[in-house]
Amino acid sequence: MRYLLLISADEVTAQERKVAGAYDRFTEWMADLERRGVLELHAGLHPSPTATTVRVRDEEVLLTDGPFVEGREQVGEFALINCRDLDEAIEIAAGHPATAIGQVEIRPVRDA
Repeated sequence: MRYLLLISADEVTAQERKVAGAYDRFTEWMADLERRGVLELHAGLHPSPTATTVRVRDEEVLLTDGPFVEGREQVGEFALINCRDLDEAIEIAAGHPATAIGQVEIRPVRDA
């Protein structure tokens, strides 16, 4: 089963924790996913102020600078995994260092 992991946290806190070494476990987490053979894709995102949100209303394209959700916690990276079941996806998500300051949302991916 394929799952998308949406990894989010307060961007300022995440950067501070990264500088302080809180994400040193990230390399181990990635190595574990590769060892298991479940990682299909992982990527980090540029900070949320670089986002552009697109809406179409009455056939007019409306652009907004920044993320759709106005809040302190923003999605900063994502991973696509292919594992046995939700229990394994939860185990994998719980191992991500961001869970100590933010969260990892697990979303099943639809087949076609």
